[in-house]
Formats: sequence, structure tokens, C-alpha cells
Amino acid sequence: MKKVSIITVNFNHSHVTDELLDSIRLHNHYENLEIIVVDNGSKDNPVPTWQSKYPEAIFIRSEKNLGFAGGNNLGLASATGDYLFFVNNDTEFTEGLVDTLVETLALHPNIGVVSPKLLYFDQPNLLQYAGYTPMNYFTARNACIGQFEIDKAQYDHLVGPTGFAHGAAMMVTRSAIEKAGPMSEGFFLYYEELDWADRIKRSGFEVWVNMKATIYHKESVSVGKKSALKEYYMNRNRILFIRRNAPWFKALCFYVYFLLIVTPRNIVSYTKEKNYNFIKQLLRAIWWNLTNGINSHHLGFKP
Repeated sequence: MKKVSIITVNFNHSHVTDELLDSIRLHNHYENLEIIVVDNGSKDNPVPTWQSKYPEAIFIRSEKNLGFAGGNNLGLASATGDYLFFVNNDTEFTEGLVDTLVETLALHPNIGVVSPKLLYFDQPNLLQYAGYTPMNYFTARNACIGQFEIDKAQYDHLVGPTGFAHGAAMMVTRSAIEKAGPMSEGFFLYYEELDWADRIKRSGFEVWVNMKATIYHKESVSVGKKSALKEYYMNRNRILFIRRNAPWFKALCFYVYFLLIVTPRNIVSYTKEKNYNFIKQLLRAIWWNLTNGINSHHLGFKP
């Protein structure tokens, strides 16, 4: 039986992580399992409480926020599993989730990463993810299949290759990580899992979705609320993703598109909304890509 390492990262929401761990206790029956929780520099250290409450898990404390990729990579460094199941701490397990994904990977050694069906926790009949369409590298755009649709089992037949895994729940083989490397910590927020999926595919593996496995995600349907931090990282990392993954001609077309269409359009939008600080963040995002290499680490967000 293959060993599975469940890895999750907490930042200032230990009660949400408690609910994830409780759901694993309740719904998981896969025996060869280890659970690794990384506290990513939370203001208050929850590890001592966790250690007494969940003795079956391994807890790691980082004194600073390492970002999404950095936190997961810290957990990965201590993991001993054949398969690494990266899950957001605001998810909850369902019956057979781990077993179904493990069976998928065991039957198809060409798979590097597989994600389950994602449903919104607060609206459990509403789909969040049934796979991704391929990336349009001319515009750095793709679509999340099924998002905001009522789940009527219309996608339950989907068990096979998809454009990208979903960062909230993705089971990755150790062999894929050994060839492709871990997630890039240069992104910090957003686009890490897309970049990782592309590298895994270039390493000779496939990215799959298995809609016969389900996980609930507590991300709100209205999560898209704008903030200076989000605008900075979404723009910065959209460009960085193309720099790292697109063929040169498509990348060149994207740069023209982004500078001549996206940037003026966004500035007009920010001005109309009186979000003048967002203009600064957009320009900072562009400047960062002009002055940093594709493997550079971030230096932190400045409002």
C-alpha cells in the first residue's frame, strides 16, 4: 500500500485547520497515512494546542510567512509518502477521497498530479472545480470548468487529463516532484500551482482530474474581492507565469497584449473605481518583472 502524506498550511486560522483535521479523522479510512501541518508564521503559535489535540499529526512551525509554496515546501521536506496530498486548510474531506485518488495514481503511473471535484462548503451543491481548460499563452487566460454550476453529476464522468490541477487539493507523486522539483517559491501568492503543473507536464507526466473523488472548500463564492495585495500578485505572477512557461513567440505576443491592452484598461478601471493605489501596484508588478529573473524570490508586499 502506497504511503500518503497529507500536507496543509495554516496562517492565523487555527480553528479552520481544526475542522480539517476533524474531517480527516471522521471521513478518512486509508491506513498508510501521515498528516503534516505547517503553521506559516501565525501571530499566535497554535502548535502546542494541536500537539495535544491531534497526536496523530506532525506539526511544523515557521516563524515567518513563507507564502503558499514556501509553506507547502516546508511540509514536503518532512514528508515520507509516495504520494503527497496538498490540501488547503479550509477544506473538508469526504468518504473515499484519499482512496479514490490513490487508486487513480496507482493505475496510471503516467499521472504526476490529480485533483478531485471541488464543491463550495457553504453551498455543497455548487461546483467550484471540474478541471481547467488549457492555457491561452497569448493572453495568459484559461477557464475553470464547471465553476458556479449546480452539481447535477454532469461532470462525474470526467476521469482523465485536464489543463491544471486545483491548488486547494492536489495529490502529487513523489516521482513527479523528483523530476519537476517542488513548487516555485518566487510566486508567494497565486499561479504557483499553474506553474507547477506546467513543469510537471514538461517532465513527462500528465495532470488529471477525478470527479469521482470530492472535497469541500470553504472559499467563499465572493472571494474575488479586490485588494492591493491581490492586484499586485495577480498581475506580477501572471507575467511571471508566462515568462517561465510560454514559448518565446507566444510570450512576446503576451507582453504586447499586456502592455498595450491590459495595462491601459486596468488603469482606466482603477481610476473609475478610485482605487488609485492599484495603479501603483500594477506598475510595481510590471517593474518587478523587468528587474528580476524568473527564479527570483519576492521581497515582500508593500501597500
